[in-house]
Amino acid sequence: MIKPDAVSRKLVGPILARFEQKGFDIIQLKLFKFTESQAERFYEVHREKPFFGELVSFICSGPVVAAVIEGGHAVSTVRIMIGSTKSFEAEPGSIRGDYGLGFTDNIIHASDSEESFNHESRVVFE
Repeated sequence: MIKPDAVSRKLVGPILARFEQKGFDIIQLKLFKFTESQAERFYEVHREKPFFGELVSFICSGPVVAAVIEGGHAVSTVRIMIGSTKSFEAEPGSIRGDYGLGFTDNIIHASDSEESFNHESRVVFE
């Protein structure tokens, strides 16, 4: 999911292009704005963490672009491609390393497991 900071900076095309150039297929795409309820369900695994409110507020702050990306080892490869959660620690060449500015405003979210993908895609594409 391409977050509001990337959408407002007009980075959707360059980010999606990286996945296509890697050989992945984008099989579903959706531009939308989270409601607070959707955001809380999406990030429910973080509900007890101190940054939960900030996550929900940020993801609701503007439109996002959600994508389902398909290909070999998609979850693990995409996680490598996006880089460290903290953009300022992400390797140059990763999406967050090249475009990210912070911790919450870190350009992109990617599922960390098949189970997370199933939950998150249900919230987004229901």
